[in-house]
Amino acid sequence: MTLIQWFIFFMIIQVVHGLGTWKLYIKAGRKAWEAFVPVYNAIVLMKIINRSPWLTILLFLPIVNVIMFIVVWVETARSFGKNQYIDTFLAIISLGFYNFYLNYFADVNYIENRSLHPKSSSGEWTSSILFAIVAATIVHTYFIQPYTIPSSSLEKSLLVGDFLFVSKFHYGARVPMTTIAAPMVHDTIPVLNKKSYLFSDEYPKRNTAWQNKLQLPYLRIPGFEKIERNDIVVFNQPADTLLDMNNFRPDRNYYKPIDKKTNLVKRCVGTPGDTFEIREGYVYINGKQNELPDRAHLQFSYMVETKGSAFNNSQLANRYDITDFPQYNQDLTMSYFPAISDEALSKFKNHPNVASITKNIQEKGVADTSLFPQDPEYPWNNDFFGPLYIPEAGKTIDIDLKTLPLYKRVISEYEGNTVTVQGNQVLINGEVANQYTFKQDYYWMMGDNRHNSLDARSWGFVPFDHVVGKPVFVWMSWNTHGEGLFNKIRWERLFTTVNGTGKPISFFIPFLVVLFGWMGFNKWRARKKA
Repeated sequence: MTLIQWFIFFMIIQVVHGLGTWKLYIKAGRKAWEAFVPVYNAIVLMKIINRSPWLTILLFLPIVNVIMFIVVWVETARSFGKNQYIDTFLAIISLGFYNFYLNYFADVNYIENRSLHPKSSSGEWTSSILFAIVAATIVHTYFIQPYTIPSSSLEKSLLVGDFLFVSKFHYGARVPMTTIAAPMVHDTIPVLNKKSYLFSDEYPKRNTAWQNKLQLPYLRIPGFEKIERNDIVVFNQPADTLLDMNNFRPDRNYYKPIDKKTNLVKRCVGTPGDTFEIREGYVYINGKQNELPDRAHLQFSYMVETKGSAFNNSQLANRYDITDFPQYNQDLTMSYFPAISDEALSKFKNHPNVASITKNIQEKGVADTSLFPQDPEYPWNNDFFGPLYIPEAGKTIDIDLKTLPLYKRVISEYEGNTVTVQGNQVLINGEVANQYTFKQDYYWMMGDNRHNSLDARSWGFVPFDHVVGKPVFVWMSWNTHGEGLFNKIRWERLFTTVNGTGKPISFFIPFLVVLFGWMGFNKWRARKKA
């Protein structure tokens, strides 16, 4: 929806609200006209239901406001003596239109200074629970989001089974673009396995960003830092589809809202304005090899020829810190190791069963057609990729048939233009174009596990409007290969920071000290008060 359409929709809601509540306003000692004045009517209503006027702000926060509407519907009925189970049910199931019944047909009286403490009545408990959900949704949406590491693409820095807290405010919290959605879940409701948001399946008339009549325009609250090279970032996968998660071609037939695309976590190895290239699996930025932080460890796949029997996987994991176990051929003389770090390789090559180790490096110029930009003019693969320029907001580049495959998706899908080709001419929005100026910043996200990572080499650039946040803390880490409950928990990783230098330091013990100290203080204060 456009801003004008949203304004019209908003004004219609105000009229509906006024028609359904103006008599209730009068019974509460207010004026009838106050029920019709936008924003002011909400402030007055908060006073009527004995809530802080500041809660009016929550009525305008996407996702949060959906819950707040339910709170207001229930508590309006509460404020006029409707405390029964049926009243609560009708207030919710009617989507607030129960107020019309109270306004025009029911003989109700206003209860001034109504107590907000939970009673046995279902309505009071419902309001308390909903307010708790509102508070949790605000934290989840605008401050901190929990996240679980599902794959080994950043192994050694982040392990499979790490439970993270992801900061939304470092890069600026993104206001939800999908306005009607279940709180604190992503694209699917657990157990029910149903989509968590209201959306349209209609194919867009042109190849632009996903369109939805209830979508808000992209808006981000200013952050206090920018994405820097080598930062670990959580973002929405640009090429995500529900029908085929392995289809990363630009022209798809199924679209998801940006904020409902699958969340991924990768390392940002290329920032806006950089010239990016991969040589023999190593990243080069502006012609210089990229230096990773000391906590990062590159991993490559290897073919290992053995002298005798197959390896003991548990022994490899414990002695050489190899997390992705080998795949054997039939005679067990050759093994494929999906990921071995340079540090592990220096020790593992001396294993008594190792005859030879060969890194799996693809030949330069041999194209992998599944990779970006899926064009024969660019015979790139995982180990030899680029060079290519990473778009920066406000920068202008030359556009022709040679460069179009690299930037067509940016210009069309991410920046909302129509791109066509007539003969040897490129047309943008129906006009011949030989230059293009980018509207937003783009990034290149990759995994440290270079041969076992689904990353930007598959789909290309990541727009800034797809960025979710910055991982800052590992609060729990679960090793599925551990034997016994105690060994499944990686105790040394509990309450450790994601960023920084040197070996991560656990703050688990200090956390327990503070927790029990706070609990003891509250217990002492309660006794003193009693």
